[in-house]
Amino acid sequence: MEERTGVFAAGDNQLTLLGPEISVGQQAPNFTVSGAGLRRVTLDDYAGKVKIIASVPSLDTGVCSDETKQFSDYAKSISDDIVVLTISMDLPFAQARWCGANDVDNVVTASDFKSREFGDSFGVHVKENGLLARAVFVLDKDNVVRHVEYVPQIAQLPNFDAALAAANEAAG
Repeated sequence: MEERTGVFAAGDNQLTLLGPEISVGQQAPNFTVSGAGLRRVTLDDYAGKVKIIASVPSLDTGVCSDETKQFSDYAKSISDDIVVLTISMDLPFAQARWCGANDVDNVVTASDFKSREFGDSFGVHVKENGLLARAVFVLDKDNVVRHVEYVPQIAQLPNFDAALAAANEAAG
C-alpha cells in the first residue's frame, strides 16, 4: 500500500498516510463503512446526490466536534441535493451518542472501524495511530471528485467555504 509522508502532522510529529492521494477530476473509489446500528453504508446509498465527505480522527475531540457541528449548521441551509457525511473510526454507537448530545442531525455519521476501506481508498488512514486524517472531499452526483482538502495539521479546521462552494457548484 502506498505510504505518504510530509503531508499530515500532529503538532511537530509528522504522520504517515496510507493509501493514494485523491485528486480533483478522478472517479471517487467506492467504499463500505458502518452507519447507525452497524448498517452497511456505501456511496451507492447517496446516488444522485452531491456528497461532502469529511474525514475526522474522532468526534470526541474538540476540533473534530467543532468541524462536525459547523458542517451540521451549514447542512441546514444547503440544497436537498447535497448530503454531508462525516467518517471516523469511532464506533457507530459512540457517533450516535455524540450526535444526540450535540443536537447534530443534519450530518450522516459513519465508521471505518471494520475494514478501514474508506481510509485506505481515500488516503487518510494514519499508519501510526490507526485513525483517519482530517480531510474533506466533495463528490458530484456521478461521484467525480470536485474538491479535495487534506488538512495538514490535525488541530486545524478545513476550509468550509471552499467545500461548500464546490458542493453548491456541483449541485447546480
